[in-house]
Amino acid sequence: MPKLIITENPEKWKITAEGATVISPSEYFSKPEYQDKGAFKIVNLCRSHQYQSLGYYVSLLAEARSHKVIPEITTLQDFRFPSLIKDDAEEFDTLIQNSLKNVEEAKVSINIFFGQVDNPQFSKLGILLFNLFQVPIIQANFSKKEKWQLHSLKPLHLKDLNDGSIKKLQEALHFYITGKRIVRKQYSRKKYDLALMINPDDPYPPSGPQALQKIIAAADKLGFNTEIITKNDFGKLVQFDALFIRETTNVNHHTYRFAKKAEAEGLVVFDDPGSILRCTNKVYLHELLVANKIPVPESYIIRKDAPVVPSHFGYPLVIKQPDGSFSKGVKKVANEAELKETLKELFQKSELLIAQQFMPTTYDWRVGIMNGKPLYVCKYFMAQNHWQIINWKQADEPKDGKSETLAVEDAPKALIDMALKATSLIGKGLYGVDIKENNGKFFVIEINDNPNIDAGVEDKVLKGALYTKIMETFVERLEKK
Repeated sequence: MPKLIITENPEKWKITAEGATVISPSEYFSKPEYQDKGAFKIVNLCRSHQYQSLGYYVSLLAEARSHKVIPEITTLQDFRFPSLIKDDAEEFDTLIQNSLKNVEEAKVSINIFFGQVDNPQFSKLGILLFNLFQVPIIQANFSKKEKWQLHSLKPLHLKDLNDGSIKKLQEALHFYITGKRIVRKQYSRKKYDLALMINPDDPYPPSGPQALQKIIAAADKLGFNTEIITKNDFGKLVQFDALFIRETTNVNHHTYRFAKKAEAEGLVVFDDPGSILRCTNKVYLHELLVANKIPVPESYIIRKDAPVVPSHFGYPLVIKQPDGSFSKGVKKVANEAELKETLKELFQKSELLIAQQFMPTTYDWRVGIMNGKPLYVCKYFMAQNHWQIINWKQADEPKDGKSETLAVEDAPKALIDMALKATSLIGKGLYGVDIKENNGKFFVIEINDNPNIDAGVEDKVLKGALYTKIMETFVERLEKK
């Protein structure tokens, strides 16, 4: 996607910007080639972003043309209400105090260039402020009385910078425009840029290191430059064409914010925010499946103000926290005493819980679905001496059971049909449908929006072709755009 830097005096522009064209606001406003819908990524470096200034209209017209622009109009509006910015700063007060604890003066100003700062001591603060307020160059002013407080945020222009700051801007702009780290200069330019989002601290990720390498290899063959990103890279999303989230998702979580931002910026994204919203809440899923007459184990929604389970359920039964994942937040209770203890624990996190009939099986089916087509079929066997496929109660580390992978054509047709029907209610994303088989009948347990794609398990039948199929879906959607 072509990249534009817009500033009042392009002829005086002294900063090299690899991969970008520098133009004036009047050129952007009037030239037909810049009026194509959704065709450009824009860095608005006009002198002023005040209401009805040239900089304001650059961002306004960019959004009207569906161009990806920084700063956005909503961001510029935020700067008109300083109290909103100060309120947002309260949410990261600990980071402010830790970042500034060694500053002896009572006031300090930090210049932030696309999230980068001169002093490494302030780097986390710079990244966070850029993530929240995406303006190319910002000056953050802090003052200290009893503790440090964000006094103001001020957008800066090139004319406000000294030679040292210009050099830092040059470096930051290069990274922002190209979307690459220095180490990636050795690679040839590809057609698309893919952000592969992971959590390096997650001991049980949906894709392990080997699978991530296979994703990158498949992406490379299909024309992607791939960069691994983390939750600290929110401000870089605008540089990419696609986002593949390979960390456990949730709504009240940075993964959902990333998905929402990516979708708003026009990226192809898996998992999309709608799928995250629908799949990560078991109460919603239960109502959706029941309303559409898809078989599920007998279930009942328990309210905090009426914590009663129907007497005919009997014991044992399963109590589920609505937003649990990887078998977490799911408890089996054997009697009334355990039920009361479990409800007390889980109601601390949610107003609603699900009680579900306990359906013992030696394994759970998992059908992987992408874009409305089956990808893989697995049997996940229960962990040794445990009733779930993962035993989180192990003292040293969680233990999971064995697995068996089948070719899609070798799996029961009724199983595949049920998985496809269930996911059609969610969307056209990447899903893993957990299904139990009892007396020859199938029951949907849940639909996962961020299913495991791991080396030696889900890819055991298709091998590298599994990752290729996933990346082909990205390409198909990008080409449609």
